[in-house]
Amino acid sequence: MRKNLSFLVVLFNITWGIAQLTCASAVDLTAGTHTAPAVTGTAVTSVCGLGSLGTAGLWYKYTATQDKSVTVSTVIAGQNIDTRLIVYKGTCGALACVAANDDFSGNSSQVTFSAIAGNSYYIVFDNKWSSLGFNFTLTEATPIINRLSFTPQPVSAAGNFNHCVVDMNGDYLDDIVSVVNNTQMVISYQQSGGGFNNVTYTIPNTIVLPTWSIAAGDYDNNGFNDLIYGSGSGVTFVKANADGTGYTSDRKPQSFLTQRTNFIDINKDGKLDAFVCDDNAPNRFYLNDGTNMNHNQGGLGNFPSGGNYGSIWIDYDNDGDMDMYIAKCSGGGSGPGGNIDELHRNNGDGTFTNVAVAANMANPTQTWSSAWGDFNNDGWMDAVIGINSTANGLSKVMKNNGDGTFTDVSAGSGYEMINNLSREYVAYDFDNDGFLDVLGAGNTIMFGDGNFKFSPNLNPYTLDHDNRPIGDLNNDGFLDIQNGNTIMLNDGNTNKWLKVTLQGTQSNRNGIGARVEIYGAWGKQIRDVQSGVGFQNMNTLNAHFGIGQATAITKVVIKWPSGVVDVILNVTPNTTLHVVEGTHLDVKEVQNSQVLFTVYPNPSDDILNIKAANNFVPAEAKLYDLNGRTVLQKKVEGNSISIKELTSGVYILVLADKNGKTYSQKVTKK
Repeated sequence: MRKNLSFLVVLFNITWGIAQLTCASAVDLTAGTHTAPAVTGTAVTSVCGLGSLGTAGLWYKYTATQDKSVTVSTVIAGQNIDTRLIVYKGTCGALACVAANDDFSGNSSQVTFSAIAGNSYYIVFDNKWSSLGFNFTLTEATPIINRLSFTPQPVSAAGNFNHCVVDMNGDYLDDIVSVVNNTQMVISYQQSGGGFNNVTYTIPNTIVLPTWSIAAGDYDNNGFNDLIYGSGSGVTFVKANADGTGYTSDRKPQSFLTQRTNFIDINKDGKLDAFVCDDNAPNRFYLNDGTNMNHNQGGLGNFPSGGNYGSIWIDYDNDGDMDMYIAKCSGGGSGPGGNIDELHRNNGDGTFTNVAVAANMANPTQTWSSAWGDFNNDGWMDAVIGINSTANGLSKVMKNNGDGTFTDVSAGSGYEMINNLSREYVAYDFDNDGFLDVLGAGNTIMFGDGNFKFSPNLNPYTLDHDNRPIGDLNNDGFLDIQNGNTIMLNDGNTNKWLKVTLQGTQSNRNGIGARVEIYGAWGKQIRDVQSGVGFQNMNTLNAHFGIGQATAITKVVIKWPSGVVDVILNVTPNTTLHVVEGTHLDVKEVQNSQVLFTVYPNPSDDILNIKAANNFVPAEAKLYDLNGRTVLQKKVEGNSISIKELTSGVYILVLADKNGKTYSQKVTKK
């Protein structure tokens, strides 16, 4: 009996094996379960990044009759054959990689790819790990929509490190920074009428280059953004001079393997500090004393052997303080603090507590970055935890419950079928439909529907898997992608948008750490202003919102790191809203401020005299009407100000001392 079965298997393999030996004789596939013979055909010449080649291959061909998502998988109960799977498109002799996988689940392989009607795809299993026959499935999902396209445009200023898209000259138009070498940088300044003007800067030797990451922020608050280079041997700060016409470098002496860098006001003193992930030790951060960036280590990720990769600062608990999540890659395996991601809650007093376990965010997958945003527009920051290895599982979609915990909602999200890898995962609304999308693995955007469901675009984009900073590079309200020496300009659609640009006064100049909220028929959308998202790139500091086909924005709220709240009513869509901190004060917030002075007479028809307490010395006065509009601003001289020019009514008087600290109370003009 056993011999007869063996004989039948041999006959079966011979019958099917001949037709599958080469690309030209690949067997046509349709949806269903298929039995593959031993792998004895022609070997592939590329395994699409999976390592070394096998010596034989098994060739199939799938031709799409309509646009669909196709999954090929050897994940079958009771089967334990070690397979490796590659998918190509094109013609025999001129094949291009589409997808590839090894060890999706155990030894089994699985890929999901977008198939376009009329195109043929070659599905190949090689014998890198086994030549044994096996079973596999091919399934087709709902047709995929072509949501968005990009038009490539060359960038004339090419550097060795093209990882930074941000405004560098204070006009709030996104520019392109190209680092050429240790002493040269090219900035392609976006022009208001379109196009770019390239300016080359010679800077003192930075010693290190942004080989691992780059971040931008105005850490001396002079109106021109500065940079931090993260390298394999530490960091350098590249600082703009007073008029933005030149740069100096400040190479820090600490030598360590840098990963993600961020600018963030850690101690909330109005000056930007810098946070740096250390791959081999507890993390570093540099506190800004107004003159120097001073090195500190520990307190924000202390695992002795590091493994810290992608740090991102977000206010996950809506308490007004920026918290920090660290995507971990290595550093001691799966033990406490090793491959386990960390969520550091800001305690509001300069200290942080890792609450990842209690929050259900102690993720053990090998990830290099995470995409954070409010994916369901409920006012709480959620996360997509991306993968750069399938060793410990797939990407996860984590819903913020609003109580300090998160729920894994990956099942049915679309990510449970995606095993492509990437260092970079970032959340933006690329199609301006009002729901955040994720640019991550697979050379595609996963478009969100507002309910934790994500769909890939029909046509994959031609993108480097990690070199792709994001900004609005033609000022049309749609986000573009720089990719090496090419700009991928977003072709857009009819959806409407809002861009919010910030200028801090009490807070840091960029408004990094601010929460921007917009309200309309859709409800509420939020953005946190961040320097350094994803793994290595620097993206725009402007806050972008899509609002779909909505025709009105009823309110925009900016909650600054200083605690100041600005409110702007009835904002026009398809515009850029520039907000200077404190010029549209929320009167309710002002009225709740601590009072350290009294005024008399009150009511008054002209002079307001000020009597201050507790060593408060007022230097500047602003008056706001009850709609939050600034109606008067002047210096305080002799502890009095004149309000003679104001019309009769009730106002909020806000006094600031020379350090920018503010206090307020209500006054009445006769």
